[in-house]
Amino acid sequence: MNYFSTRNKSLKFSFKDIFLRGLAPGGGLFLPSEIKKYTKKDLKKLSELSYNKLAVEIIYNFCSKEIQKNELSSLIEKSYISFKENEVVKLKKIGDINLLELYHGPTLAFKDVAMQVIGNMYDHLQVAKTKTVNIVVATSGDTGSAAIAALSDRKNINLFVLHPHNKISNIQRKIMTTIGGANIYNIAIEGTFDDCQKIVKELFNEDNFREKINMSGVNSINWARIICQIVYYFYSYFKLKKSNVSFSVPTGNFGDIYAGYFAKKMGLPINKLIVATNKNDILQRVINTGEYKPNTVKQSITPSMDIQVASNFERLLFYILDENDNSVNSLMNDLSSKGVFNLQKKKVEKIKKDFEGIKITDEETENIIKEVYKKHQFIIDPHTATGFGAAKKIKNLGDIIVLGTAHPYKFNDTIKKAIGKNLEIPENLKLNVDKKETFDIIKNSNSEVKNYILSKIE
Repeated sequence: MNYFSTRNKSLKFSFKDIFLRGLAPGGGLFLPSEIKKYTKKDLKKLSELSYNKLAVEIIYNFCSKEIQKNELSSLIEKSYISFKENEVVKLKKIGDINLLELYHGPTLAFKDVAMQVIGNMYDHLQVAKTKTVNIVVATSGDTGSAAIAALSDRKNINLFVLHPHNKISNIQRKIMTTIGGANIYNIAIEGTFDDCQKIVKELFNEDNFREKINMSGVNSINWARIICQIVYYFYSYFKLKKSNVSFSVPTGNFGDIYAGYFAKKMGLPINKLIVATNKNDILQRVINTGEYKPNTVKQSITPSMDIQVASNFERLLFYILDENDNSVNSLMNDLSSKGVFNLQKKKVEKIKKDFEGIKITDEETENIIKEVYKKHQFIIDPHTATGFGAAKKIKNLGDIIVLGTAHPYKFNDTIKKAIGKNLEIPENLKLNVDKKETFDIIKNSNSEVKNYILSKIE
């Protein structure tokens, strides 16, 4: 299995190469040269597996040259041993909604599902055996803490986490800034998540700097994140045991829902993928109109979705544009130079075959939390609430699985406002909540971040 770039199909990289690089040369995103297509008979066999064994079968398709199957099996077991659920994730019925709880890992968010595996892959692939690897990641709230939990105190690895200052929840920040070892550096950027992400991408594209610090990344632009997330689409589909299944996914950077799209390309018979957005509704707009035009980021009660540049959408574009890398390049150049690109009507129709885009306002989100608690005595976080809201707005889709992306405690202020009560601190967070926070505030500047990183590693 080789990997190429959305902007250059002639490239050939190994899994180990793309795992370390994250971003492709020229700014594109990596995709595999082959896609495993499961038959009905294959799916029947897969449906009988435990979560861990299913993860081995699916992930192995993408890294078989570098990791033997028995080694991958040990790596997966090790990655999920700390999860509160034996089967890693949990499917639960809430009224007429099927909720897939993805937040039973060490930092109470779906990012743990992929990040714990990635942390162990760094060790297994020995990418830091002879030279220290410096990982730089942008976070809109949950990726940072999941990365820290996975990479803290790893030998020959430093992790630099950029988050938007005062634009994530207090609990998200506290988890992130209290759990790291000496190899962790938290940076609060005076800007938005898009600013953080832009800086990280710029650093990846500066060859001299990237090579100088032996830079790597664990954002959802890293293909390893996507392949780990594909697994729970298969698992939950099998668990539901229904034939007409759609998924509603709280969406910011388009990575989590893209994993569902790829699962469908691998043969999982998903009906529709519902993109649930907040007021930063660029994905809903492009799905419904074909115009991809980032606006100013607006703060919301769903901060992990306060994103206007959804990086992984480029991976979908590649297939929508008939796998034409030149066409992807052209649109990305338009976005860079004009701040917008437009898709032809037939391309929009192609997207609509698989996707629906729904915007949920802050007021709706709060009311959904309130209603779910009142009717079912169950509490969902605001991001998951957008998934519930989007699922309710679309009729005649059959069974819908909503991805539960985070534990509600991470957004306790919003929950308290909605239902009038504070949540108890989850047991595994009690040790951290009163710890002193450690982070540095830095201007929204590529050069400032570079200087900061260099000052810590030289």
